Amino acid sequence: MTKEVLTLLGKRVRLGRLERRWTVAELATRVGVSPVTIRKVETGDPTVALGTALEAAVLVGMILFHPDRTRRAWESAHVNALLALLPATVRPRRVDDDF
Repeated sequence: MTKEVLTLLGKRVRLGRLERRWTVAELATRVGVSPVTIRKVETGDPTVALGTALEAAVLVGMILFHPDRTRRAWESAHVNALLALLPATVRPRRVDDDF
């Protein structure tokens, strides 16, 4: 599933880039990376940094989260509230295989 999602993200970045009539080099300059890195984003290469892929996606107009800033703030606060209910760290479970 991960490779599938990365490939889809890459195709959507490419589509957005082409719709804006930007070259790979132009998008690379806007993201602050090399054209090779943009090609990797567009092909779904899993070695590309997450921040780089997301920056490219946002620059070409992909909507990753709700476009309303207030809604995103609410979602962030909601997740923070859920995280506050959980332990900060998780210890490995002790498995007793001795019957």
